[in-house]
Formats: sequence, structure tokens, C-alpha cells
Amino acid sequence: MMRLVSLALVAGGVSGFAVLPSGGRRSMSLAAGAAGGEKITLLFDCDGVLAETERDGHRVAFNQAFGEFDIACDWDVDLYGKLLEVGGGKERMTAHWNEVGWPAGYDDEEKRVELVKALHLRKTEIFMDMLKRGEIPLRPGVEPLIKEAVEGGLKVAVCSTSNEKAVATLVETLLTPYAPKIPIYAGDMVAKKKPAPDVYNMAATELGVDPKSCMVFEDTAIGLQAATAAGMACTVTKSIYTENEDFTGAVRVLGNLEGTDLSACDAALKSTA
Repeated sequence: MMRLVSLALVAGGVSGFAVLPSGGRRSMSLAAGAAGGEKITLLFDCDGVLAETERDGHRVAFNQAFGEFDIACDWDVDLYGKLLEVGGGKERMTAHWNEVGWPAGYDDEEKRVELVKALHLRKTEIFMDMLKRGEIPLRPGVEPLIKEAVEGGLKVAVCSTSNEKAVATLVETLLTPYAPKIPIYAGDMVAKKKPAPDVYNMAATELGVDPKSCMVFEDTAIGLQAATAAGMACTVTKSIYTENEDFTGAVRVLGNLEGTDLSACDAALKSTA
């Protein structure tokens, strides 16, 4: 049975095309699937998958926020790579200061929670400004894949541990033509962040799809764990900070999405059946 591929921001591919009367072209597998085949849903992580946001985006924004708050803290490239083992920006700051000691004047829990919230809000604002200035580009292969999916009438969504506003700004700025058709499921919308499967469970429920028909695109072992815990297949596109992580259980492990099309997603998902 042929399948129709739907996207929820993750990588995939299609190879054969049928010429449409209008002169455009459409994936032959998609055209066949539209006749009543099972739909495949693709789900994309954001940071590290859509763009290399961690090292040159979030890390820089965190450090600027620390400086504005007179917090004596600077996360260099190597340290931030280790901190990424903790999912979520607020959780990352909390874990770091629980280990090395909290800034002076933040001795009780209430003040610490308020500090983390305020810093994260300011960090998000700085990060969004960086995106709007065009300082963080899409990773190779991302736009062609999403263009193919959206123009083929497929579902596309982003599932991230990041703040919803930050993810929305990235999608609206870097994927402007397709943004209205890309729903976002973010870490601040669920009870538990990755490696918990909550955000992927939410996406499946909201999109009305079977987890077994989903292909997720992630760049970290934490994300891979979240996807598989949700009962979904996962393709990994390694990012700057995740080159040496263990991706056992991934359907495919890629350097980036360049050359990946919808037929490749279909074939990878079928291989898990």
C-alpha cells in the first residue's frame, strides 16, 4: 500500500516525480498516497536540526543575559556542550548553579526560581533579535525538504524543548512562506521536557496521527530517547555538539538533511515496520 507523507518538522525525502497539468511537479509516491494510502507524519526538532542555534545562538544569548544581570557567569563553547546534557534552558541554568554554586544573593528557592525565569525571558528576547537580524541560518537541506512537503499539501510541525516564542520566531523568520502551515509544540507546553516523550505525544494527539506513522528528526541522544519513548521512528542529523553521542536505535544517522527528500523518509519508516 502506498503512503502519503506528512511533515511535522523533521527530515525526509522523495525521488520520483509526476508532472502535473499546471506544469508543476509532484512526488509520485505522494500522488499515489493521496488516493487513500496511510499518511506518514514527519516531526522536526528545532535547535540543531533546523539551525545550528546552540553554540552561536542560545549560548551567546545566555552570556549576554548574564552580563546584563551582573551575574559572574560565562559559558564557553566546551562547557555549554556539557550543559546541553540537560534539556531546557531554565533547567540548564538550575542544574549548573546547583553544581557550582548560586550567584551571591540568591540563597533561597523563591529568589532562585525568579532569577532563572527572568534570565530565561531576557535570553529568549536576545535570541529572537539575533534570528531577526539573520545571524543564524537554516542548516543545509532544511528549506528544500519543507518546501517540498508544504507544497505537496503535507503536514509539517516542530517539536522542541525550547520556548514557544523562540521557536515561532525562528520558523517565521527563516521559513516565512511555510510558517502558517507549521504548528509548533514546545517545551513550555508540556509537563516534562525531553527525554520524556510528552512533546511528541502532544504532537501526535493534536495532529490526530498514529505514533507508528511518524518519522522524527532529532540531533541529540536526548531527543532520540524522547521520540522512541513516544513509539516513533527517528532519523538523527548530527549537529556541532552531538557528533560523538550514542544514537543507537535511530533509523538513520546523517550529517545534515542535504539531498534528503520525502521518498527517503518513506523508505526509512517502512524499514521499521
